[in-house]
Amino acid sequence: MNKFFYFSWEIIKIVTITALIVVPIRYFVFQPFFVNGQSMEPNFYNGDYLIIDEISYQLREPQRGEVVVFKYPQNPSQRYIKRIIGLPGETVEVADGKVMVYGSNYSGLLDESEYLPDLLYTPGEKKLALGEFEYFVLGDNREHSYDSRRWGVLPEDNIIGKTFLKIRPFSVLAKIEVPSY
Repeated sequence: MNKFFYFSWEIIKIVTITALIVVPIRYFVFQPFFVNGQSMEPNFYNGDYLIIDEISYQLREPQRGEVVVFKYPQNPSQRYIKRIIGLPGETVEVADGKVMVYGSNYSGLLDESEYLPDLLYTPGEKKLALGEFEYFVLGDNREHSYDSRRWGVLPEDNIIGKTFLKIRPFSVLAKIEVPSY
């Protein structure tokens, strides 16, 4: 009988210690995310399993080119994944199939050749001036993405985190790199 209680006590300790380590990491540092839909193809496909880094944006501001998971502004219970195109204080214009960014650190046609196919056409006509703590986001699959061209700016408070690691499919296990501009 003593062995049973000793064994039970050891199991309880292991479960408790594991929970004390894993739960805070899961809820405050990294979070799993399944891609649902085609809006981020060819970089992320429906069913891809990603790990989201929730702590980076506590230490620094989001950067252009990063892929973020966020609460959809018109229904915060939904989670979306998109790429940051425009930063606070900039003006973003989508016209004639191209994306232009005007701001103090970057002005002109946005070079997205590092992560998008050549000659990608971005449909729509939109010009938005971003306020403080506002971002402009687009899906990589521009013809099939519901993004800032339709619903407007993304408030910084809605950003959950940036994509950090692609886990599934296992054949493409990779850290997500940020393009340079």
